[in-house]
Amino acid sequence: MKNNLKIAFTFFIFLLVYTNTLIAQELPPIQKFSPIDYNADSQNWMVSQGSDNFIYAANNKGLLEYNGHSWSVYPSPNNTIVRSVNAIKDKIYTGCYSDFGFWLKNDFGVLEYQSLASNLDSNLLIDEQIWDIIEYNEWVVFQARKHIYFYNTITKEFKIITSKNLIYKIFKIDNHIYYHVDNEGLYTVKDGKPKLLVNDPIALNDRVINIFESNKNILLLTRKSGFYIIEANKLTPWHIRAIDTLKNVSVFSAIQLSDKSFVLGTISKGILHLTKDGQIDYIINQKKGLSNNTVLSLFEDSNNNVWAGLDNGLDCINVTSPIRTFIDYDGVLGTVYATKVFNDHLYLGTNQGLFYRKLGSVNDSFKFIEGTAGQVWSLYNYNDEDLLCGHHLGTFLVNKDKAKQISDHFGVWNFKNVPNQENVLLQGNYDGIYVLEKVDNNWKLRNKIKGFNNSSRYFEINDSNQIWVNHEYKGVFELELNDSLTKVVKVVKEKKLPKGKNSSLTTYRGDILYMSNNGVFKYYDSLRAFKKDSTLSKVAMGNQYISGKMVVDLNKKLWVFSKESINFIDNDNLTNKVKIANIPIPSYFRRGALGFENIETIAQDLYILGTANGYLKLNLDNITYNEDYSVHLNSISNTDINQDTTTKILLKDSGDFNYKYGILTFNYSVPEYEKFLDVKYQFKLNGNIDKWSEWSNKAESSFENLPYGDYHFEVKAKVGSKVSNNIASYNFTINKPWYISNLAWFLYLLALITIALLTNSIYKNYYNKMLKNKELENKQTVMQIKNEKLNQDIENKNRELAISTMSIIKKNRVLNKIKKELKKSKDANNAEAIKLVESNLNDTKDWSFFEQAFNNADKDFLEKIKQVHPDLTPNDLRFCAYLRLNLSSKEMAPLLNISVKSVETKRYRLRKKLDLEHDSGLVNYILKF
Repeated sequence: MKNNLKIAFTFFIFLLVYTNTLIAQELPPIQKFSPIDYNADSQNWMVSQGSDNFIYAANNKGLLEYNGHSWSVYPSPNNTIVRSVNAIKDKIYTGCYSDFGFWLKNDFGVLEYQSLASNLDSNLLIDEQIWDIIEYNEWVVFQARKHIYFYNTITKEFKIITSKNLIYKIFKIDNHIYYHVDNEGLYTVKDGKPKLLVNDPIALNDRVINIFESNKNILLLTRKSGFYIIEANKLTPWHIRAIDTLKNVSVFSAIQLSDKSFVLGTISKGILHLTKDGQIDYIINQKKGLSNNTVLSLFEDSNNNVWAGLDNGLDCINVTSPIRTFIDYDGVLGTVYATKVFNDHLYLGTNQGLFYRKLGSVNDSFKFIEGTAGQVWSLYNYNDEDLLCGHHLGTFLVNKDKAKQISDHFGVWNFKNVPNQENVLLQGNYDGIYVLEKVDNNWKLRNKIKGFNNSSRYFEINDSNQIWVNHEYKGVFELELNDSLTKVVKVVKEKKLPKGKNSSLTTYRGDILYMSNNGVFKYYDSLRAFKKDSTLSKVAMGNQYISGKMVVDLNKKLWVFSKESINFIDNDNLTNKVKIANIPIPSYFRRGALGFENIETIAQDLYILGTANGYLKLNLDNITYNEDYSVHLNSISNTDINQDTTTKILLKDSGDFNYKYGILTFNYSVPEYEKFLDVKYQFKLNGNIDKWSEWSNKAESSFENLPYGDYHFEVKAKVGSKVSNNIASYNFTINKPWYISNLAWFLYLLALITIALLTNSIYKNYYNKMLKNKELENKQTVMQIKNEKLNQDIENKNRELAISTMSIIKKNRVLNKIKKELKKSKDANNAEAIKLVESNLNDTKDWSFFEQAFNNADKDFLEKIKQVHPDLTPNDLRFCAYLRLNLSSKEMAPLLNISVKSVETKRYRLRKKLDLEHDSGLVNYILKF
């Protein structure tokens, strides 16, 4: 009973110390990844790192891959839990239920699985889990429940060791293989066969977690009994200061780091870090930043970060980081606005009051100083004699764990020594400047300096009692005081200095400096004015400016806080030239109050930087980051124009894509796992935008429907302030659209030639037709002219015929008159005359002349009518000719030398001969010919 009480008391004391330690510890930075981050299940059984520095984890859902920016999940081939992983060269070996094999990246940058277990007898792997994988020369060793499988990567052959009892774990130390068997002990493999090495009761009753080499000894770590040294096949306890602690935790995983220290993962107690001598350095649990208290696996990567595979999550601990974090997870401290080391105590002034603890006592928690609740603005060390606290409620004098209020004037910003005056301080308040004086070893508020009532958060004083006060919204004022420091004699506003949010004022190496987003300005006594300092302004220009706060530390370094880093300015001891150093901790990692940044010297090159929930401890001696960063082009994908499907693109030197291909996306990363190092990327696309983009945290670039042409994509990275040593690139071509492709141009040319030939043919045919038409027109014109000429000739002939006819008619009329007159005369000689007249009336010459003239005018008529009516007599034809001339009966009578009545009779007879109907007109019938 007494022993049980003693054990319980000891465990209680351990828990008490353990809890206090957690409260006060300064721990390495922890980068946490939850199941939501990596999109898989909670448990991570084993962690490894590939040759490309990518991280791989064996997860319940499958194999996880982390490239430094994004996660990928590869389910196991049989959809079982992946229990083990080990990246060896370019292959990622994994083991799961009833299967083991390796993953290899294809040309698309995607892992593909190949089973090795399929080459074995399937009965061997029934109900087997592969719990561990190690590399042994050219062999890869897979540990299952009761079998160990040795796979030769060269010959592809297998060797198998079988155990009757459960194999807990397999180890490799100094190129020797060990394994622990339940109820049997620790074995080694010698000459290809198992050999029992240790069967000590500890090895029989407890579980061996890991085996290490330390000081030429082989150390064995058990789950509940601590460390043991293997000597002459026996176990001897390793007596270290942490032995009692180890006996009260259940160790589930452990590794030895490169510096020979140890990291132990426990069940429900978090992580213990032991020095190489076995002392507890620190303990991390869920309350102090770990994602979960049960640690299933541990792994040290190539940059000495420790990865913890947890029961719920996966964390990366930067154990060698020059930064240590103190985080107030309980929210007791609040935001730290001021830090000060005084009389071997560290004081923190926060928005919730003043806290302290003994410097270097990591097992002590911070304690609150009564009476200081509220906003602390500043802490001031006066000649290592007194510590003054500038508070919203007034001024406090601090003595260890006590605070005495010496002024109740609200809003004390800061304190400054008055040159050449002992025991006198100036105090900047919300409403101006006050004078503090130390009389009889007691501080008191002596007076307010009259004549200036602006808020005086930043002010500086010189030997001539001149004061410069900066008000970020009103500007910088130069005040001239009287000798008694009771009033302002003269106020001058520095009109040439640009105002700026979070601007500040300080004195550095005797010079008064003003800083805003326009740069750093130095006051020159000879010019009685501020002038921009081009060297110092380099740390505050452009988009890097977030705060003008400047802090001068005890080592005479000037600290400036920018967007992506902390910078300190120092002078070279040999050349006395200004040196600017850069610590790449971005503002969103520092999480301090902008404009209220504070940094305090603890020791030479050891500093404390206040944050929103604690502080960071910086060791400048150890700030050496990796100088060999490489950016990896992880994948190229093509999303169609409707964003329905995404296709992986081959990761070769070049590629080509169709016009209007959709969205082309490049994914890249730098496998850097330091929490406080910010990784940014810069890219350019030659052929489109031939200049580098702005630096961005985004690890992908997308281009939508680029014009056709040749392109060269390049990406580089910047880790902190260090640019990657390579530029990843990819050449590709956007093909011309089909309508301007080479084939299309050939078709266009062919079509153009065809159209030209066709057009030429059409034009040729057209012009030939035009020519023919023109020729026809010309012929028609000629014919028309001929017809006109013919018509004219006909008219002339008709005119001649008419004249001839009229002449005959006239002649016959005259002859008839002469005949009548001769008949009237009784003269006997008239008979001859009458006979002569009658012969002329019937003269065939007249008819011949008329016939000739008529034929000239209408040469075919007489022939045609003869053919139709061959029985017509010459007199009938003459009568027909007269009818065709459309002569009336009266006009024809003289020509025929008959009476009009005889003409009508002749008409009647002709109709008979022509066999005309009664209704048919004779003249019309004649005109038809």
